[in-house]
Amino acid sequence: MPSIHWRKRPLAVALSCIAVFSVALLLLLRSTGTNIDPKRIAHDVFRKKPGPTAAQLPPEDGKRAKAALISLVRNSEIDQLKQSMTELEAVFNHKFNYPWIFFNDEPFDENFKKVTRELTNAEIQYEQIPKEHWEVPSWINKDLMYASFDKLASENVQYSNMVSYHQMCRWNSGMFYKHPALDDYKWYWRVEPNVHFYCDIDYDVFRFMEKNNKTYGFTINLYDSPQSLPTLWPTTEEYIDAYPEYLAPDNSMEWLTDATNRPHHNFLAHGYSACHFWSNFEIADLDFWRGDAYDKYFEYLDKSGGFFYERWGDAPVHSIGVGLFADKSQVHYFDDIGYNHIPFVNCPDLPGKCRGCVPNEFFRGVGLEKENCMPVWNKMMEKANK
Repeated sequence: MPSIHWRKRPLAVALSCIAVFSVALLLLLRSTGTNIDPKRIAHDVFRKKPGPTAAQLPPEDGKRAKAALISLVRNSEIDQLKQSMTELEAVFNHKFNYPWIFFNDEPFDENFKKVTRELTNAEIQYEQIPKEHWEVPSWINKDLMYASFDKLASENVQYSNMVSYHQMCRWNSGMFYKHPALDDYKWYWRVEPNVHFYCDIDYDVFRFMEKNNKTYGFTINLYDSPQSLPTLWPTTEEYIDAYPEYLAPDNSMEWLTDATNRPHHNFLAHGYSACHFWSNFEIADLDFWRGDAYDKYFEYLDKSGGFFYERWGDAPVHSIGVGLFADKSQVHYFDDIGYNHIPFVNCPDLPGKCRGCVPNEFFRGVGLEKENCMPVWNKMMEKANK
């Protein structure tokens, strides 16, 4: 299940569906063949001289990655973001001082800026999403879209009747890396409001990814709701048939198509296991998304309409993209990063480093054991490593 903070406040969500941006862009999306002029994007940059702790350079060779911590967040979520930001600064970023970049479909207010500036010594950018990256695309039939919302709601698919949720899933799937604010970066760590970080991180995760030839890093591996994406895998198969050259030699097809652990999920999703990396946490290489294999894949999915006629989330879309177009050895499970996004948890057994979670717990609540797709992933990786 994709988990994004746009779901939290119905009134704010409703307003976002009709929001009008103060910045008028004359150019179309890059995905339709044109570029967006970064000078035309509303943004604000805050720089503060770092203190002694924040000025520490990360790795032993003194080099830093071209990386940023990024978050899609609303002004109204400042309290939830403050929690996430405070904890990540405490366990990681006060040592490495990577910049924060905040994205919003409307301008950030002064209170949001004031609060966030007090939480870090790192540079902060406040970016507004271009209208053309957020609005419902012109090729979407609105009547069919709303009829589809009703059908999804009747099948108990969460957030399916919220236009802004569909917009947000699409943006996180294939629009975020097109924003000019990320042009000079190669790596990012996605951070959401209202999450927890439990364990001290004493190494530079971005340099780790670089040095070990990793493309994508995750902490939680779940099943999605198959009712939310019945045509995602058939559409993906069409793309693979058209571009077989993009399949990675050592891909994760076994994980993506597993039918043994939860066969009914595979049946409802027409051949897709519904396993996905929970993308509210991801540390990844922007160049992977920018590459032809994934970028064309996103455009193919986008034109099919599934982000609005169904509820395709960025989590399964990213996971399928990584699973098909990257070798499995390029995907890293951060088993040493303690993380919680309600209700799921990744809690390492690292005495002295972790606080606030029970080692090896997976969820908080009742009856969620079956949602864990790590056994399928581990089985595939154990077989690959023999």
